[in-house]
Amino acid sequence: MTRRNISTALLLALILSGCGQTQTTPDDQQAATDPSTETEPSANALPSPDRASTDPATAASDRTSDLMPAQLTAEAERGEKGARNLLLSFGRAIELGKFEQAWAMLSPADQKKWSKTDFAALFADMSKITVSLPDGTIEGAAGSLYYSAPVTITGESKDGRPLRIEGKAVLRRVNDVDGATPAQLRWHFQTLTLDWTH
Repeated sequence: MTRRNISTALLLALILSGCGQTQTTPDDQQAATDPSTETEPSANALPSPDRASTDPATAASDRTSDLMPAQLTAEAERGEKGARNLLLSFGRAIELGKFEQAWAMLSPADQKKWSKTDFAALFADMSKITVSLPDGTIEGAAGSLYYSAPVTITGESKDGRPLRIEGKAVLRRVNDVDGATPAQLRWHFQTLTLDWTH
């Protein structure tokens, strides 16, 4: 123990004995004066911000609050990766029951075909929803790229029967042509078909 630590420990012992406190033991003095000794925080201490616990339900809600496709680099957005990015975000929204967000990704024509309420009603009787989105095909036509992929949505009815919806998604993006808007240059839904199979 250094001379400074001995002096501090003696001063602490004198102050405590003068207040009617019991004298500290050498181990207590070591803990009080040695900064390398860790002590447990008081039960009444407030948690520091970096130790504050996060409610798991709140954390999960934060992670799924916005399921719109992640922003990609311009190069990644142009190809199949950009198309898959949109399609997988759509499938994830349905699996998580975020039907309004999935509906928001649809084309204006499909949004007219299904209102938000009608789209959500497609899945109203389904639980344990799983969306399968196998790889599709990409092809070019008339200054645009099209990506077509099968869509299979499975789940269970309220009485435990298996349910299945099959369809096809066609996504589109305009090639890099003069005058194309940023929205046209991103992949977007062209059409979606969904049919109950059982």
